[in-house]
Amino acid sequence: MLLMQHIAKVYRTESVETNALRDFNLSVKQGEFVAVTGPSGSGKSTFLGIAGLVDTPTGGTYSLDGTDVSTMNDSARSRFRNRKIGFIFQAFNLIPDLNLINNIEVPLAYRGIKASERLELAEAALKRVGLGSRAKHYPGQLSGGQQQRVAIARALAGSPALLLADEPTGNLDSEMARGVMELLEELHAGGATIVMVTHDLPLAERAQRIVRVKDGHASEVTRLSSAFTAKGGSA
Repeated sequence: MLLMQHIAKVYRTESVETNALRDFNLSVKQGEFVAVTGPSGSGKSTFLGIAGLVDTPTGGTYSLDGTDVSTMNDSARSRFRNRKIGFIFQAFNLIPDLNLINNIEVPLAYRGIKASERLELAEAALKRVGLGSRAKHYPGQLSGGQQQRVAIARALAGSPALLLADEPTGNLDSEMARGVMELLEELHAGGATIVMVTHDLPLAERAQRIVRVKDGHASEVTRLSSAFTAKGGSA
């Protein structure tokens, strides 16, 4: 599903060279729920940018859903990203002037999906996250937890191969965060492949597997969450 091998990312200015990722290796199988943790400045954001095809590695190879995406040009990455990756952001990134259905339809429109099919997919996605009755509401009429559910519905509507969640509970209180995590766990149980970047260790421990990033390298944390173990999971 996701395979990064010997990924390097170097940022250069006239006087400074910063190695954001160094010999970074990560494999995520289809259907896995992986949490990526690490301190600020460790390389998590750089990893996420490369994984989401919004940035390119300086070296190494990256394969996603069986396709080598390492050397794609900008337009090819954009097309592949729109078809294969769903993004869930900390700040929701909903468009305030569009109702929920229209918010979900936006990325589908970029894929050239006809209007009737977009509407059907958007309605199904909203129902999947428990907000089917709010289709004509606007983001400002919802709680933070509900807005994040809409963002998840938008990510799901196109049936992506990979869901990338960037601090998905970072702007939520504990009760709302719990609801969002429960939804992500339900999606994982239904077969979704999820990579979640988070600073919150208790949330990370609810994932199937934890990867820690430090100084641009990735290493496994072998401890499984009690929740996953209770479901009969294994490493």
